[in-house]
Amino acid sequence: MSAPSPLAAKTAARTLATATRATKDAALNAMADALVANAARIVEANGADLARGRENGMKESLLDRLALDESRIAGIAGALRELAALPDPVGEIVRGSTLPNGLRLRQVRVPMGVVGMIYEARPNVTVDAAGLALKSGNAVVLRGGSAAAASNEMIVAVLGEALEAQGLPRELVQSIDAYGRPGAVELMRARGLVDVLVPRGGADLIRTVVTESVVPVIETGVGNCHVFVDASADVDQAVPIVINSKTQRTGVCNAAETLLVHQDVAPAFLPAVLEALRSRDVTVHGDDAVAANLPEGLRFRPATETDWETEYLSLDLAVRVVGSLDEALEHIRRYSSGHTEVICTRDTRSVQRFTTELDSAALIVNASSRFTDGGQFGLGAEIGISTQKLHARGPMGLAELTTTTWIVEGDGQIRE
Repeated sequence: MSAPSPLAAKTAARTLATATRATKDAALNAMADALVANAARIVEANGADLARGRENGMKESLLDRLALDESRIAGIAGALRELAALPDPVGEIVRGSTLPNGLRLRQVRVPMGVVGMIYEARPNVTVDAAGLALKSGNAVVLRGGSAAAASNEMIVAVLGEALEAQGLPRELVQSIDAYGRPGAVELMRARGLVDVLVPRGGADLIRTVVTESVVPVIETGVGNCHVFVDASADVDQAVPIVINSKTQRTGVCNAAETLLVHQDVAPAFLPAVLEALRSRDVTVHGDDAVAANLPEGLRFRPATETDWETEYLSLDLAVRVVGSLDEALEHIRRYSSGHTEVICTRDTRSVQRFTTELDSAALIVNASSRFTDGGQFGLGAEIGISTQKLHARGPMGLAELTTTTWIVEGDGQIRE
């Protein structure tokens, strides 16, 4: 097999430019079948990554992101099948019209071409990125990092075999992990060969790609997500929302990191939510009002300025009592990473203000922050959560991996 190459990816992508939906969907289903059939090989490779991660002192939350078993592989394969069932975005007419001079205009979705991705310790992202790229007509070049090197090598090999069995070039899905950091640098410099680059990971990784890449970047963001429990909140509803947002899975970008509680509901809400957090071994970083309501056995630390701006990715939660909706909004505007904010309230005026005065990719009313996800939104798998303000914002599904072409049809018209 030849060495990975963005040029080979660009050549391979041309095979998808005229591919039918049936061809792409058959390949996606074949890739899913191949993952399940080779689950034992993938789990064995993943075990080597996990052992190395433990030896290197990797955090438990990151080990959880890295870990694969047969159940998780079946879920990842299922996401590919869900992608196959979704409409093909390529060829979709975004808008069209006929001008007074008779010219017929259509703005049509077309593939980006070659999508590059740099990410950390997430072998499931290898599959998601490959599937999304294929369905949207793109080739993908992946840099998944040393932590998941063995897992990603095996997954890419399995996917490549499935593609070739379907008559498609295996260069549609390539990994440059073997080239380490120099490979990542070359990917960031491959302007003209790589059409868009998506970083997904911690703040340092994203900052590096955004500042050093000469390839256009769609920026994904860290998740300093907030839950605000308003004065009118239903306490029985709000407690499970907070617990799910924080503890359903901690090492993900849509997990809640800060809880804000309106002072009017604090006497009823704080004892209930703090007891629920204690029962799930959450360490609370709280202010003085929180400290006055601590149940026995709760892990507690006085909150500092750093806590309000921290994405913990662990069983830690910053908690603050605020005096008003205005104070909550100001706190979120100051510390949010622009990912996801949640309000628990029965006040329609609070809903209206929360959803119009804040500026994050997702604003959720009376539901968990964990729903900010491509699969949960019905988009299929996602390549990341974009916190920028360009064409892609929030969960990035198939449409976000396309661009558009204007098709203009005339009958001899010339411009005067």
